[in-house]
Formats: sequence, structure tokens, C-alpha cells
Amino acid sequence: MRILANFEAALDRQRGGLFPWAPVFFGTGVGIYFALRFEPGRETWILIGVGLLISAFAIANIKGLARLALIALALVVAGFLVAGYRAHSLSEPVLGFRYYGPVEGRIVAIDRSASDALRLTLDQVVLRNLSPRRTPARVRISLHGKQGFIAPEPGMRIVLTGHLSPPGGAVEPGGFDFRRHAWFQRIGAVGYTRTPVLAIAPHDSSRFESRILIYRLRMRMSAAVQASLEGNSGGFAAAITTGDRSGMDALTLQKLRASNLAHLLAISGLHMGLLTGFVFAAVRLILAAFPLAALTLPTKKIAAILALAAGAIYLALSGGNVATERAFIMVAVMFLAVLLDRRAITLRAVAVAALIVLTLRPEALYGPGFQMSFAATTALVAVFGALRMQAGERRKLPKWIGFIGGVALSSFVAGMATAPNAAAHFNQVPHYGLIANILSVPLMGAVIIPGAVLAAVLAPFGLAWVGLEMMEPAIRWILSVAETVGGWDGAVSKVIAPGQYVLPFVTLGALTIVIWQGLGRWLGVPVMIAGLVFWTGAERPEMLVAQSGALIGVMTPKGRALTKPKGDSFAAGIWLENDGDDAEQPAAFARAKFREEGRIRWIPFGDAYVVHATGKTAAAAALEGCKNVMIIVVNVRVKTPAECTVYDADRLLKTGSLSLKSTVDGMQVTTARDISGLRLWTQ
Repeated sequence: MRILANFEAALDRQRGGLFPWAPVFFGTGVGIYFALRFEPGRETWILIGVGLLISAFAIANIKGLARLALIALALVVAGFLVAGYRAHSLSEPVLGFRYYGPVEGRIVAIDRSASDALRLTLDQVVLRNLSPRRTPARVRISLHGKQGFIAPEPGMRIVLTGHLSPPGGAVEPGGFDFRRHAWFQRIGAVGYTRTPVLAIAPHDSSRFESRILIYRLRMRMSAAVQASLEGNSGGFAAAITTGDRSGMDALTLQKLRASNLAHLLAISGLHMGLLTGFVFAAVRLILAAFPLAALTLPTKKIAAILALAAGAIYLALSGGNVATERAFIMVAVMFLAVLLDRRAITLRAVAVAALIVLTLRPEALYGPGFQMSFAATTALVAVFGALRMQAGERRKLPKWIGFIGGVALSSFVAGMATAPNAAAHFNQVPHYGLIANILSVPLMGAVIIPGAVLAAVLAPFGLAWVGLEMMEPAIRWILSVAETVGGWDGAVSKVIAPGQYVLPFVTLGALTIVIWQGLGRWLGVPVMIAGLVFWTGAERPEMLVAQSGALIGVMTPKGRALTKPKGDSFAAGIWLENDGDDAEQPAAFARAKFREEGRIRWIPFGDAYVVHATGKTAAAAALEGCKNVMIIVVNVRVKTPAECTVYDADRLLKTGSLSLKSTVDGMQVTTARDISGLRLWTQ
């Protein structure tokens, strides 16, 4: 009882500082839903909903520690319910087989694949011999080969002959599950075409939905920007104004990532904050120039309203993706605080924004954008809030915190806060990112964003080039910094993928340090250290098998050896990245020392072999005998003998990718289905 009394007293000292924990508990409920390996039934949802209502009634009638505990539990349950509702509300048909034939649909999005192929997302899909109730709501198709047709535009209705298949699962058990990602984008099939795409319906703007009209406007703006500024400068300007990155070449993107400047392309918190901050300051300055307005009007609130409106327009014109939506919610909460005469930048504002984002898009919890943006924002608010309090006590800020010092400190704090998440998601650590950001970020706020605003204001008069020309020298400088810093020796280090408990421990420890008040906050340090220790002990699978059955990767003293130099390149690249290996697929193939006979490979594994065969003839030969063979992997459909353990195309389609581990008894096989379970997006 004394322990409970002491704990209640400690919580009582946190009065006014407990609200930032709300999104933590809410996000825990979201995470629990996605971590389940089964889909709750209707009875479960009803019981949970009734339990939440009872909890809400009880919260209003009890006090003390029990009330706080019940609030925390209710937040967890609410997060669980919201995530479940969101997943079920987006339920659409998913293609259950491989399809080849005509595909008809309306273009709703245009982007590029990892291989730089033009990619179209279609809705209003029609597939041959497939009823509407079994047809996916959306399909995504990459265009290969010569196309030679008019340029695709949002709203255009097209027809093509394509290969479609269900969205693929994780390329290794426990890895990123694309099926879940596709489910929340309502994409029920993915594929490609090598034949020309044909437009079959004329444009009828009167029938277009507003989102398509906005998308077409974005693409036209992007084309106009790239026509005014040539090369990567135009691509960079188009990316930060419209969200269209198609004008950036792969090498430049690689240098931006290596110098930790890739975040400048993503329309997120930095861009939204700079834009709305510039509009807010400019409006206040203009109104202050008129004494009558300055003395009679609430200039600060007027500026907040106009800045918020500018942010909303930017959100629409930049595509309204998750990162931009999240950034807009954040600035909207802050400007709303200004309108209500509250302090705008506080941990409570960050918590409100996080709750809104998780309520609207609970699936964002697992995305690097959500994790990194809120990690950076929380850390910056905490650090500069502490400095502001110290400055209040000293009546002035320390002299060393000037403009450059502030940028350096901001870059350092944001970089340190996002480093674990960035390393975990992208398997690399840029070592000179602080230098690159100090040299580049000031130009974003001082030149590029004001130039973009000026271009937007002057565009109706045909003078957008004035703002764009203002932006160009600063953009060229940033690109040169990225090329220089990204090319330094040792600019990037590869890191191994962490285990599933690493980021939760590191995040919980960091949040304890930031949110908890008093000496108890330092309990977060050992929690963070525990997470990092788990990371250092992370182990990679001894053998990996791709879902296609055409690629196997075996860990060797020199790194993972792959069974072929090309093909299944996406799986190969992810495997090597997660190993912390910077080798390319051909180099990883050169490590292989397997005994081969034609298209059959004998891969030593413990005291026996794993046989890998590709093609029908090789598969048939491999199945003739199973002596000293643990399993046989083939990339075609075969009739499996009773005495053989075979993973063929049909079985792998059900199990997903495999990871193999040698044990005392032989071999432990873990499938992607074992990890993901039977969920809405895996059925």
C-alpha cells in the first residue's frame, strides 16, 4: 500500500504534465491491434466497445490513482477500436490469383517505382471475366517498354494489357508487409505492362472529382516549374511545391539521402512550418505598417487565420499525402492556440496533433514519417522550451544562441531525435548530416520558401518566374552541398535491422525523459540503453527464401550470398540492407560457393542440404530423391511426393517468404504467414 501511495504522490506532482502521455497510450492500442496474429471477431468488438462505454462512465465517478489508470486503459482500448474501424472501413476486394489480360480504369495517381518506371494507379477498374464485387477498387501498374502514347493525366480513362497479382507480403518474415500498406491505400492488385497504354475516353472536366481536378492542377504546376527551371533545380522546386519528384534523377536522390538532406524534398513539418511562419510574419509586418490597422485590429489573429489558410492551400496543392497532412494538423493546432490566446508551441499541442493524426490514420504509427516527424518535433519543443525557461530566469538568451547557433542546435536536436528511427527504417546512418543541414536549412527559410510564396502570388499575372529565379541559386547551392557532402569518404554507414523490441524501448525511454517532470525522468535513460543493447544483439536469418521461390540468400562469413545475380532485385536489396550490407546483388551472387548442376543448387545447411531448383525440368529432377535433403525449394507448381518437404509456387503463395535457422534437431522454418497471422490484408 505504501508503494501505491508513493506512486500516487509522484503522479500528483505531474499535474498539468500528464496529457502528453495520452497519444502514447492511444498509440499503444493501435500497435496492439496491428501486432495481433488474428482478426478479432464481431463479438470481441462488441465486448470491447461496451467495455469502453463502461470505462467512460466509471472515469466520471471515481478519483485518484484508479481514475488515472482507467483513463490510460480507456485510451489503449480507444486506439485499438479506432485502428480496427479504420481497417474494416477500407475493406475492398483483393485479387486472389495471377491475372493476364485487359485492364481498364481511370488514372487517379502517377508516380515512379523503385526501378524508376512510370507507375499509374487506377480506380473504376474493369477486368475481363471478373464481376464488380470481386474486382479491386484500385490497381497499380508499372509501365515498361516503349509506350508511344499521349502523356497520362489524372482523370484519363485508359485500357492496357497487363499482368496483375495480389500485393506481395513481406520479403522476409517480420519485415515490412506491403499487403498491409496496400490495404490502407485500397490497392487490391499490382502489376506491369509491356504493351502501349491507350486512352479510350475523352476528358470531361465537368465529371471529374475535386481531388482529380486538384491533381491535374498539381501536375500542370509541376510541368510549369520544370519548364522555367531546368534540370535538377526544376525537379527540386517542383518537389517542394507540388510534391512531384519525377524531375529528380536517381543519383541526386542518392546524394541527398547520403547527406541527410532528403527530408528537404518531403513536404512535411519543415516546409509547412516555414511557409505558414513566413505568411504569419509577413501579414503581421504588413498590418503593422498601417497604424490604424495595428491599433484597432487583432493583427496576430488575422495573421494566424491567413497563415492557416495558406497552409490548407499548400496541403491541397502538394498532394495531401500523409506527411503533409500530419504537418498541417500540427500547424493548425498551433495557430488555433494563437486564436485562443494560448501558447502555441507546447508538448500539449504536439500531443493533440498526434492524437488527431492517429485517429484519422492509425496505420501511420508504423511509418517512418510519423515516427521521425513527431520525434523531431517533441525533442525540439522540449529543448527550446527548456532554453526559454532558462532565458526567462536570466532575463535574456545565452549569447551563443544566435541565428546560426539556433539552426545548428535545431539540426543537432532533430538529427539525434530521429537517428534511431531513421537507422531502423533505412539501415543507414549519414555521418555528416549536421554539416549539410547547417549549410542548407537556413536557405530554405530565408530564400526558397519566400520565393515559392512570391511565385504563387505572381503566377496569375504570368510573373511566377520572378519567384522561381529567386529560388534557383539557393536550390543549386543545396544540391551542390548534397553532392559534396554525400560524396565524402565514410559519409554513410550501414546498420543491421533492429529486433521488434528496439524502437519501442528507445521511444518509451526518450518520452519518459521528455515528458516526465522531476528526477524520475532519468529512469528513461536505462530504458533507452536497453533498447540499444537489444539492437547490438540483433541476429539475421541464416537463410532467406523469397516468396517467388526463385531467390535464396545464405549468410556467409563474407556476407549474404545470393543464388542469382539479377531478378527478384527488390527482395535481394531489402535482404542486403537489413543485413547492414552495402553490396549490390551481383557482388552478393559472387560470394556463392554452391554445387550446381544446371539449374539445381545444393546449398549446405547444417548436416544436410537445401535443394533449390528453378524451372519445371530442374524441379522434376530435384524431386526424384530426397536423401540428405532437408527441404526443396522450387519456383513452379509441382506435385509433391509424400516423403519430400517441398516449398513450391503454390505453397509459397500461402506461406510467404521463409527464414531458416539451423537447430540441434535440424532446421527451424519460419514463414511470413507465421509472423503476420490471418488478418484482413493477408486473407
